[in-house]
Amino acid sequence: MQHVLGIYVNNTMLEVDRMMEQCGDLSRQQLILLLLSPLITLLSAVHFRSYSILNTVPKYWCADGLESGARPPNESSCKPLYNNATHSSSCKKYNYEHYMGYQSFVSEMNWICDQEDKLSKGDSVYLAGCLIGCLVMGYLADRLGRVPILVLAKVVTIFGNFLTIFGMSLALYCIFRFITGFVINSNFFLIRILIVEYMRPSLHTVCLNICYGFFLFLGMVSTPWITILLGTWRRFMLLEMVSIIMVPIFFYFVPESVQWLISRKKYGQAITALKRVAKINGRQIDDRVYEEFIEDCKLSQQNAKKHPNLLDLFKTPHLRRTYLIMLFEFMVLPYYCKLLVYYVRGFKISPFVMSSLRAAPILPASLVIIIVQDRIGRKALAMTIRFLIVLFLLLSSIFLSHAANRLLFTFFVIGIFFCNLAFHSNMQYAIELIPTCVRGQALGAIYDVDLMYIICIKYILNTSADFLSLPEIILGVLTLLGACLFLLLPETLNRTLPCSLEDGEKLGNDEHWYTFGCTKKRTQPEELNSLAQ
Repeated sequence: MQHVLGIYVNNTMLEVDRMMEQCGDLSRQQLILLLLSPLITLLSAVHFRSYSILNTVPKYWCADGLESGARPPNESSCKPLYNNATHSSSCKKYNYEHYMGYQSFVSEMNWICDQEDKLSKGDSVYLAGCLIGCLVMGYLADRLGRVPILVLAKVVTIFGNFLTIFGMSLALYCIFRFITGFVINSNFFLIRILIVEYMRPSLHTVCLNICYGFFLFLGMVSTPWITILLGTWRRFMLLEMVSIIMVPIFFYFVPESVQWLISRKKYGQAITALKRVAKINGRQIDDRVYEEFIEDCKLSQQNAKKHPNLLDLFKTPHLRRTYLIMLFEFMVLPYYCKLLVYYVRGFKISPFVMSSLRAAPILPASLVIIIVQDRIGRKALAMTIRFLIVLFLLLSSIFLSHAANRLLFTFFVIGIFFCNLAFHSNMQYAIELIPTCVRGQALGAIYDVDLMYIICIKYILNTSADFLSLPEIILGVLTLLGACLFLLLPETLNRTLPCSLEDGEKLGNDEHWYTFGCTKKRTQPEELNSLAQ
């Protein structure tokens, strides 16, 4: 065992993978994680959808002067509908056409017409909370641990949504929206990180996409209809509060990431976590094995920076280039996704139906990733998706300007499928490329870049006024550039996760731009197996 662990002293994460294999890398403890993580993902999807459910704006019209039973107008209207010389341009009472009887926060508060700026302020505060919170929560996850920050994020999300019930003034509403926005996205990327850090490399794709394929899809698609069954936004928020019972269960049964503990040089806690995993999995391991493992970890980390941060990542040439490429990819992808929604902006369709349509392709996209990604590798799949997106943009620019509604919806669903395919495969790729010591901060910054499209997207879409297909051309060029940049990234198929910045800097140094997972021999697992024998 000492020989096996000591051969790869320059690559700490191989030692962790090997040690986790001894403790049981797909046994009871991992199965518990794979049971609880999808449930956390499902609840996170429900919490995330609560934002749009809360702010649903139904069809409305002015009720001043209208007789009971009067027919509503074809479109929403802020002005009185009757005609006489004394009518006012402002309205004091509104009627609503609630979709299947559902009453939203907006319709209850009458935040429409001259009051709609209140909703815009709430949206801006929520977005500000998301942008700040992703970085802060990612930093805390790297400093304090994955599990406690994930639990904190879940608790704050639940209470932030629940307290909205009492936010009947603009100030309180903005405060509670900021609190929810601050932690909402960390629910997603922290659980991804935890799964990847606890599973051996060959299981990353399957475990992540089962968790995010079926359960994220289930949460996103079902939430609008659960809300309709409940009838009001208040009942929905109260139902969300019930999910608080999951938090202590998760905290008790899921130990801290061993890879994170090693990256922070918390060797005593790492041994405690490993012994706990081994005990749950029914494995008996001699104490000398743990001691030899820690000695090798200390040797490999003797030159590693003690408390690195995201700024330190930018001081490493190779890793900096890798990270900037991933940031670029996540900047371009949201523009493409928003363009798809822009295509169907004029459709008179319920926001609940649209919400389900946008979430429906998550499941098939995750199934495709499971089938394809471990066969051809991360880099090849990422490039293939980009070329398919360029082809889709070309076809859409040709056909969609005069397309019928049915064809337009077909293009919309196919496009959202590609969007989900690219996002989920890219997110796994980014997690595997970024070292453990700064993974939370780096993923938080990536989520921030993904959110910034809300601010910038209108400038690209407005170019259609000068030339109808200009948005598609701009995005096509950027997407092709992104596909080419993927050639500069290392392949991570069956590669161990880098632990320190030094590990991340060396990742892929033995590869060329034309190295792909489908053409590269899978040497690491076989080497470890032969050594163990």
